Parts: sequence; C-alpha cells; structure tokens
Amino acid sequence: MPERRGCLGRGLFTGLSIVLICAVIGAGIAGYWYFGPYKGFRTEAFVDVEHGMSSRQIARELTHYGVVRSQWAFLAVRFLRPRAKLQAGEYRFATAQTPWQVFEEIRRGEVFYEEVTVPEGSNMFDIAALLDGLDMVKGDTFLKVAEKPDMIRDLDPVTPNLEGYLFPSTYRMTRSTTAAQLCRAMTGEFRKKWASIGGLAQRTETHKLVTLASLVEKESAIPQERPIVASVFLNRLRINMPLQCDPSTVYAALIENKYRGVIHRSDLASVNPYNTYAHAGLPPGPIANPGIQSLQAALHPATTDYIYFVAKPDGSGTHHFSATLSEHDKAVSAYRQRAR
Repeated sequence: MPERRGCLGRGLFTGLSIVLICAVIGAGIAGYWYFGPYKGFRTEAFVDVEHGMSSRQIARELTHYGVVRSQWAFLAVRFLRPRAKLQAGEYRFATAQTPWQVFEEIRRGEVFYEEVTVPEGSNMFDIAALLDGLDMVKGDTFLKVAEKPDMIRDLDPVTPNLEGYLFPSTYRMTRSTTAAQLCRAMTGEFRKKWASIGGLAQRTETHKLVTLASLVEKESAIPQERPIVASVFLNRLRINMPLQCDPSTVYAALIENKYRGVIHRSDLASVNPYNTYAHAGLPPGPIANPGIQSLQAALHPATTDYIYFVAKPDGSGTHHFSATLSEHDKAVSAYRQRAR
C-alpha cells in the first residue's frame, strides 16, 4: 500500500507539472500574441496623434490602423511608463513592431516628414518642380500661393508675387503641410535673414534691393564677385543703360511658358517687362530667390566704375570686369576664341 500511494503522488505531481507547463506555454503564446511584433496593414500606415489626445484615444487609433493588435497592449506599456510624454504629430509605420517599440517612437516624437532643400537662386518654378518630386505639397498648388504677395506686403508693397522672398534653405513638411504653410515658413526665414544683415532698416528700398540681389545671384556663383556684379548693375542703372541680364530674359520666357532651354533672338526682342534687354531699369520684381551673400551684396555693393562683365575663358566661373566698351570687346573676343 505505501508503494501504491507513492505512485499516486508521483502521478499527481506529474499532472500538475503538465498543467503548469501548459499554463506557462499558454501565457507565453498569449503574451507574444499581445506584445509581439505586429503589422495589420499592407504597405504603410499613418497615424495622426493630435494635441490633447488621451492614451486611450491614441491606443484606439493605433489599433484602428493595424499598428498594434490590441489597444490593451499599448495601454499596458503606458501603465509601465506613466510619466512618459507622448508627442503629437503624424507617424508613419511600415514594418511590424511591438507595442513597446510603437510607444517609444511616439514618446521620442519621431514624426514623419520629408525635407525639401531649395538651392540658392531657385525661382518659384524650380521650387514647384522640386515639390512635385515629393508626396507632400503639389507644385501647382504652391505656385498659386506664391503668385499672391500678401505674406510680404509689409516688407514690399509693390512686388507682384513671393518671388525673391522664398528663402533658399531646407524645409520639413508633413503630409498635412499646406502650400500656404510652406510659403509662410519660407518668407518667415527670409525675414530672419534680412533682419540679421540690417535689411529692415532699408524698408523703402526692399523691393529694389531684393530684385537686384536676385540678378546678382543668377549672374555669379562666386561670393567674392557678387558685390562687384551689384556695382555693375547699379552703374548701369545710374546712366539709364539696359541691364542686359540674360537670366532676366530667361525668366521672361518662363513666365510666358516660352523658354526652350536656350536664349533665342526672339527672347531678346520680347517686350515682356522682365526682359532687361528691351527695357532699361530693374525688372518688375525678383527673378529668383537669392541667398544671404547676394542679399548682402545688394545692401553693400562694391564701389567701381565697371559697366561690363563677361565670363573668363578659363572655366573658373569668374568674370572679367571692364569700365570701357573697347576693353569689354577684347574680353569677349578672348572668351569666344577659347570657347572654339
């Protein structure tokens, strides 16, 4: 009989062990089901965490878009991290993640955005083309906003559009960014840079200076030359000589949708007011968006008697400046000979 009781005890112990093992395995499976990596969407999911949303509301949104399997899993992580601050913004999820990983991404504020880098000298058509290469603001929508100068009326009451005031820099955009918000960010950056170099003190001259800076930007990529280029244009303006700035002729063709990649004789003869071959004085407004160095050159031009310049034939990107037509003709001849 004692031997039989031992067998019964061992059998009971074995049964309990099996139950315990099954319970542990079941708990592990349930835990993995709730807390393991999950992807309940096809390619990617975007979740907008708005300011003031509660953890429960965030959990519901994440569950709705298939980012977490159960809102309770996310709330369990929140229970373990009660003091963590969840950041508002739009989040992009493209891979399977655990509720903990999702929670950490929102806690760190890893908001989804795209960057657009606007090079110095870009015009608003260039910027629109850059935007069309992204999935945020559409180029044609951007142009519609940029064609209205309301955002910079206090700086420049006569400019026909935002050209010249869309400061070249790198900007972040989310899927909810509007064309107006982007333009406001760009004109806001212009205000900061313009103020930093003393431009606000020239309030009555802003239109002239920014237009001049845009011509300087397009004519020279060499920072040291830009104050000299500015002096050439100012000297021409003083004697009422046409500026004959090729980039302005290109811009005239662009706004008429006639530019064909090179300047043609018909472009030089165009009566468009932006064509500085046909009209003396500055064009109606900027032809591009100048960087800080070109703006500084317009504010502080060099003092020279130059009225001509032509590219040097050595490929350096620098120019030969001349005060007389005969000297200029020699420089042009040297350039053409080297070009051949």
